[in-house]
Amino acid sequence: MPPRLGPDELAAIVSLREFEAPARGRMSGPAFEYVAGGSWDEVSLAEADAAWLDYRFVPRVLTDIRRIDVGGTFLGRSSSLPVAIAPMAAQGMAHPDAEGAMARAAVAAGIPMILSTSASMTAAAVMAAEPGADCLFQLYLLHDLGYTRSLVEAAAAAGCRAIVLTVDLPVLGYRERDRRSGFVLPRMPNVVAAPSAGVGRGRYAGLDDQRAIGLTWGDLEAVRTWSSLPLVLKGIVSPDDARLAVEHGVDGIVVSNHGARQLDRTIAPIRALEAVIDAVAGRVEVWVDGGVRRGLDVAIAIALGATGVLVGRPFYWALAAGGQAGVERAIAILREELELALPLLGCASIADLRRDLIA
Repeated sequence: MPPRLGPDELAAIVSLREFEAPARGRMSGPAFEYVAGGSWDEVSLAEADAAWLDYRFVPRVLTDIRRIDVGGTFLGRSSSLPVAIAPMAAQGMAHPDAEGAMARAAVAAGIPMILSTSASMTAAAVMAAEPGADCLFQLYLLHDLGYTRSLVEAAAAAGCRAIVLTVDLPVLGYRERDRRSGFVLPRMPNVVAAPSAGVGRGRYAGLDDQRAIGLTWGDLEAVRTWSSLPLVLKGIVSPDDARLAVEHGVDGIVVSNHGARQLDRTIAPIRALEAVIDAVAGRVEVWVDGGVRRGLDVAIAIALGATGVLVGRPFYWALAAGGQAGVERAIAILREELELALPLLGCASIADLRRDLIA
């Protein structure tokens, strides 16, 4: 495989989409297709990106824009952007430094990172690699709830400050790319020792073998008892589910369709966002995940009422293309785009982004 992109090559990249091509050449074919792919006909995969293009700005003029502030917050903690790194599996497939490099880039940029249960590193290892990381832990519930609880406790002990529970993966979606390539995720330290049907503790089994199936809203109460950390639900697109989430005491919601990797022909997250925001009526934070490729997308989401956005694949491609420096470059591009968008919209800060700026 070719070497990672150097400083001059990274500086020549001017949009998030441009990281995908060099990433392809620096990952194995099956691993690249796993990250890039969606489910079934990949209709939702295409729409997640394209849906952002349906929105139009109605900018204001002659406003005071002498000082621009693109900072945001996630669960009350400041972030240099209203952007967090989405949870993504097995980042060791992109770069040997895996989530450690991603965490260092996040700290350098001043934004949070959500660490996946399916990560190539444990929460303790990530925090050891970058003690200053603003890290949240994404959780899948496994068959062995006692073991799952130990993952939460380990994340809390490592310094993660919230649990982001994924709720839209009761079974794995029909992923044709992976079926053709025979792709299997590499060993994951968070699940390698978890028992499942026919798999003894200490013997590897894929996450699809390990997940608990049949969980309901009633199970959230038990999850809440595992730690004092805030609990965010990821994978909500229905307003009714958003209301139920609030009723069950969650601290935040991520409007997401799992990167279009689960049920195809699902509503694009950005199109579901406003109905979810209306349903929660300001009682919890709402983040949106899926298809963000521009600083303009971030501005749209915030103007529609989101607290923040999650970005996934572009940062994964940046990690593969250039390691930590690649991710830092990707975040810098997003930051510059947003810093230019705000004054052109007549806004001095993220707080100035309002619904009446969007047609």
